[in-house]
Amino acid sequence: MDAKGPSLYTQAGPSVDMTRSMDEDSLVDGPLISADALHSAIRREFQPVPTQYHAGALSVLHVLYVVLSICVGVLCVLKLGQEEVCLNILRNVKGDSAIVFGKVGLWVLVLLFTGCVQHHHNRVRSRGYLRFYRQTQGLKHLPLTIHSAGNVLLLVLLVAQLSQNVRTYLMLVVLGLELLVTVPCLIYYQVKVMQFNRARAAPDVSQEEISHNYGFTSVPTETGFRGSSSLEEVVEKQADLIEYLKQHNTSLSKRLLNLTAQH
Repeated sequence: MDAKGPSLYTQAGPSVDMTRSMDEDSLVDGPLISADALHSAIRREFQPVPTQYHAGALSVLHVLYVVLSICVGVLCVLKLGQEEVCLNILRNVKGDSAIVFGKVGLWVLVLLFTGCVQHHHNRVRSRGYLRFYRQTQGLKHLPLTIHSAGNVLLLVLLVAQLSQNVRTYLMLVVLGLELLVTVPCLIYYQVKVMQFNRARAAPDVSQEEISHNYGFTSVPTETGFRGSSSLEEVVEKQADLIEYLKQHNTSLSKRLLNLTAQH
């Protein structure tokens, strides 16, 4: 009895090994997803950034405000004609006060635009588009900075002891300079967003993985030193990448928990 027992186990051993090897071969020989299929799936899941329309609307409103301010300043404050029309439209509000009220309203719109852009760019960053986030990081805050500086200059002009005509001319000059600086920034931002939406590229991490898989060495990566990059820039890139990977890991963990709970 003792001699037969081990022989049975020894005979069953090779069959178990063969079954295990066949299972492993079936896993290895299973259908693999090609890189092109993955890239096309990523392109289908791409979510465009809609802030280009917000920037265009803000540019149009800014131009309209400056044109109306010039009309109010020339016709109602400097009183170069059409005084009755100004009285009918503005009622008891002074012309320079109307310009200031309009400037405050425009600043509020710029503030809302900046918050909206920040929200959408944070979502872009969470999806792994770190390069686009860094390229537009300073550009998205520039209109608010310009308008805030313009508000300070307008307050200085209102407080300063100047004649009515000189104050009005200087106010219109400040508004014109704001327009000449802000609108090109908004147009440039629109171009950057349109290029990003048109490219429908994969996230930066996926692009690096593809470049490493195909052996491309000319594509710059986010880690290590490349060319003339400064230490601060490298640290910032690595910090953004680590933050994205942490958020991505958290998202995958939540999905795994949901799938586990369903089954």
